[in-house]
Amino acid sequence: MKAAIITSSDKGYAGEREDVSGQVIADLLTEAGYEIMRKVVLPDEKQMLADEMKDLCDHGADLVLTTGGTGFSVRDVTPEATKMVIEREARGITDAILFYSLSITPRAMLSRAMAGIRGETLIVNLPGSPKAVREALEYILPSLKHGLEILKGLDSECARKE
Repeated sequence: MKAAIITSSDKGYAGEREDVSGQVIADLLTEAGYEIMRKVVLPDEKQMLADEMKDLCDHGADLVLTTGGTGFSVRDVTPEATKMVIEREARGITDAILFYSLSITPRAMLSRAMAGIRGETLIVNLPGSPKAVREALEYILPSLKHGLEILKGLDSECARKE
């Protein structure tokens, strides 16, 4: 499976901050057998984020993971960009991350993250901090593989039902 990573960070885009969270995602995905087709840092600009997500979905990404831009800051627009791109929501993923994260910190309730599907691509917004990214992704990654297999029609159980 091919994956792409988008980090939403004004400071990261300006070269003022290292993209640690994006690298955590890349490391975990590589360990899980995903091919990283693109890893990019963009400013917190809704249209730029949406355009990048669309391009990745329409050009071969099976999974697009974002990090950052899901909080309450006026510049946090990743969920809105995601809504512009997806065709179907996948709330179970964000609910699972939320419930798991709440067992670690009550501040998890401040996330506005989204997950959804465009064509045959799954997009998931992850938190911005490296620690929260690792916790969330380690929790959902095994189930994402199964979901992607179903989305791509590769799940033998689903194929038998058709």
